[in-house]
Amino acid sequence: MVRHLLKSYTYAEHPIFTQILKCGTSIGANIRESEHGESIDDFKHKLKVALKEANESLYWLEILYQAEYIDASQYESMKNDCIELNKLLISIINTLNKRN
Repeated sequence: MVRHLLKSYTYAEHPIFTQILKCGTSIGANIRESEHGESIDDFKHKLKVALKEANESLYWLEILYQAEYIDASQYESMKNDCIELNKLLISIINTLNKRN
């Protein structure tokens, strides 16, 4: 998606594309980092950061859709993926909270 967007952007859109790229890639990076957390609290913290980034990604996807940089099918597909990821992260975090 980002390659497609970068082909037809002007300088004014650059911050939007940068933000979606940053928060979108941060989700996976924080999940990966959580795998080697120093403690359960560190593990949980990294997953909470990933959840925040996934939620932010939803915001930027909505901006891209409202500004007509992506079409409805692209938006729905990516939005649904983000929502599912949010649900998974919330479930994991809630399970961890119940154990402590």
